[in-house]
Amino acid sequence: MRGICRFILVASFGYFCACSGSQDKSAPVKETVAKRSYFHVDPSTAAVLTGTIRFTGKRPLRKPVDLSSDPACVKAHGGAAYDESIVVSGGGKLANVFVYIKGGLDGRSFETPATPVTMDQHGCWFHPRVIGVQTAQILRVTNTDPVAHNIHPLPHDNREWNHSQGADADPLEHKFARPEVMIPVKCNIHSWMHAFIGVMAHPYFAVSGDDGSFEIQNVPPGDYVVEAWQEKLGTIERNVTVAASATAKVDFTFSAKEN
Repeated sequence: MRGICRFILVASFGYFCACSGSQDKSAPVKETVAKRSYFHVDPSTAAVLTGTIRFTGKRPLRKPVDLSSDPACVKAHGGAAYDESIVVSGGGKLANVFVYIKGGLDGRSFETPATPVTMDQHGCWFHPRVIGVQTAQILRVTNTDPVAHNIHPLPHDNREWNHSQGADADPLEHKFARPEVMIPVKCNIHSWMHAFIGVMAHPYFAVSGDDGSFEIQNVPPGDYVVEAWQEKLGTIERNVTVAASATAKVDFTFSAKEN
């Protein structure tokens, strides 16, 4: 018999009608997932942001680091070790400063790089000491030392994690979900090991080299706030206008802090 409906009692004392024959055979509704739109720099207008980080004032004395609690670290390091929280070259140039565009990129989304960023543990030291990654980009941690280490980031806005890593162990891989400047990293086994990770929502960041220089490429033209961060000396902000297809220069000078 066609078109017969049967009323069925369900647990919530409601009813629904199940009909045989003459059923609606219309096509199922197709769900549409909105594709995220990412910003891509126009190659014809892409610019470069460059500069130099300098240190002024009395240069800090090099402080020796005692590695004697682990003789393997003494051997792995190859001799005396010195604190690297402030590294100043003979010309007064400052290394390991994290420089990034802090303001001016509002409303733009950027693709996550497919290439991981690597942090190694070598000579009972984190290398690099200061590093940058984008949100959701893989941070790959390796251990090329003959001793076990431990990597323990201490974020404020991201999930904390803590892993030991033996000699010649497979790399560890992690991602950070939210931007954060800066995440301190320690080794629970060797108290003198420290590093810092800057997590950005965009690719416009760099770390100054031993000569104090930095370079950020493929910057879209615009007006920006650029910040330089140093683990002991704090932060400095500069406003900079980046013209199309040009090289914009912005320098930073950190002063010695009085004890």
